[in-house]
Amino acid sequence: MEELLISPYWLAAIFFVVALFYSMVGLGGGTSYAALLGAFGASPRAIPTLSLIMNVLVSLIVSFHYIRAGHARWKLIGAVLIASAPMAYLGGSLDIAEGLFYLVLIAVLLLVAARIFLWPDPRLQIDWTRRSRMGAVLLLGAVIGFLSGLVGIGGGIFLIPALLILGLTDEREAAAAGGIFVFVNSLAGLAAHLQSYRPRPEDLLPLTAAVILGSLAGSYLGAVRLKRRTVQWIMGGIILVAAFFLSLHVLESRSPLF
Repeated sequence: MEELLISPYWLAAIFFVVALFYSMVGLGGGTSYAALLGAFGASPRAIPTLSLIMNVLVSLIVSFHYIRAGHARWKLIGAVLIASAPMAYLGGSLDIAEGLFYLVLIAVLLLVAARIFLWPDPRLQIDWTRRSRMGAVLLLGAVIGFLSGLVGIGGGIFLIPALLILGLTDEREAAAAGGIFVFVNSLAGLAAHLQSYRPRPEDLLPLTAAVILGSLAGSYLGAVRLKRRTVQWIMGGIILVAAFFLSLHVLESRSPLF
């Protein structure tokens, strides 16, 4: 990537920090990798493939740590994946005003962040039965799958806080579900993008080494060491970062609202 405006090793150091914090809460960090690559001059052809490779690596390590620690609820994860897959395809086949939709997404992210930061316990007090809980999980998977397909995002940034706020899981179970969800979606997206762009090994080595090290440390801390409220605050901070990057995308693309 000779076109980069920064040394690949400095970019790798930044990627390490991104992977460290995102992996603490079960996310891959794809939105931030893509934004950073774009800001430092990577070509538009390279950005989706590189960010998805980082996403796959981080979410794979996240999934391993959270599964190993016993936080994976397989019925919930399976229901989310089953419901999201066909809706992601449907969303991807539709065409709407991109600018308007990104503004809606930014507003939703800010509301979620406000819920996390302004309430001691962000979870809604809902008395779920077994049947209503599964129905809510299926509906949530379908909605997030549709949104993900519509605007081309992984969906983990919405899935994890939604599971938490609705009281469907605890913080670590939500992170486990998010890690696996992001891994499956990112792997599918990467398979498609590799057909049009294959990065050189020498470009990948420093970046992949950085995200592997960052996610090994971050996912271990999130799965085993961090307190519940600390995980919530990190999630809130990451949501604000995602909203910031989405805002930059809207401003730079000058997407029409309608």
